[in-house]
Amino acid sequence: MRILFTGPPSAGHLFPMIPTAQALRAAGHEVLFASAQPLAALRQAGFPVVEIGDGRTMREMFDASLGDEVRYVSPGMTTDQILGRAARGFAYASLPAVPGLLDVAESWGADLLVYDSFQAAAPLVAAKRKIPSVIQNFGPTPGLGMVARIAGHFTEAYEKYGVEGPAEATPLNVVPASLGGDPEGLRMRYVPYNGGGIVPAQLLRRGSRPRIAVTLGTVLTEMDGVRAITRLTEAAASVDAEFLLAVGDADLAPLGTLPNNVRPLPWVPLAELLTASDALVHHGGSGTLLTALQAGLPQLLLPQGADHFTNADALTATGAALSSASDDVDSALLDRLITDPALREAAVSLRAENAALPSPAETVPALEALAAAKR
Repeated sequence: MRILFTGPPSAGHLFPMIPTAQALRAAGHEVLFASAQPLAALRQAGFPVVEIGDGRTMREMFDASLGDEVRYVSPGMTTDQILGRAARGFAYASLPAVPGLLDVAESWGADLLVYDSFQAAAPLVAAKRKIPSVIQNFGPTPGLGMVARIAGHFTEAYEKYGVEGPAEATPLNVVPASLGGDPEGLRMRYVPYNGGGIVPAQLLRRGSRPRIAVTLGTVLTEMDGVRAITRLTEAAASVDAEFLLAVGDADLAPLGTLPNNVRPLPWVPLAELLTASDALVHHGGSGTLLTALQAGLPQLLLPQGADHFTNADALTATGAALSSASDDVDSALLDRLITDPALREAAVSLRAENAALPSPAETVPALEALAAAKR
């Protein structure tokens, strides 16, 4: 069987697909990815990649589509407004990908199309080529609703290619039911994929006092720097814990002189960093949230935009996390993150709920059946 994967060229959207693709390849199936620029992070995953689109990057497409509205931090906006703006941006960014994805699907002979809900070209191609399709969700946000929302901004493309609307698709959730996703479809255990990287040997063992990892994902630092953790860095000085700043090569100058217990790190794969950590503070991105969930760690979310507020509401409702505005972080909140037994118990419970779901390898037969049943 030949399985074609596609999604926006962003780690947050593509990385959750990698364990699915690895399981399918390990079962003997052929796997191909199709995506637009930039392709560097996807190439490192070890799969063949076909470039689609017109050579512009995702950032360039969003700049052209939204202009002054392009911003990651979204104070004062409702979730509906945030998703509405995202739908317009991702629909525009997907337009140049349609011809290439149509050609790849036909010429390669795809038996199944697995796509991220923010890739607007994929449901059109699945309908046009009559290919069975799966929406691989990347977090708590339901995929079916997002596909429909984005399709509302893709009507001209559907008319141009003589397609009535998005193809019927099966959602593949990678979150426990208590965190959301689509009620129907498949559920699969979340298995982190963070790319390769050097892990400092000292991070393979526990420290002498609690460790709190701090990260802002792959997009926020590029667009807004480290402003979201300015107050946290100040408050950390009076907390009996070691803070590990995993913010890559972001400029730390806005943080001023770091307290002695705050240590910047080079880029480290998050799943490995969390094996020797006791808690995680982050922006609320889905991949970050789920990696910490898989590690069974209490979390403090500082939501900024995108799906962060939805994720914060879903996770705090389980009792496994705290949520705060960046400017409201203080030492008492950070102390609670590492000392509250209820937070840790809820985090361990969520980890068990995730572990009870079928692994990617155990999900392969269900994906095979979807392709076979619709031929």
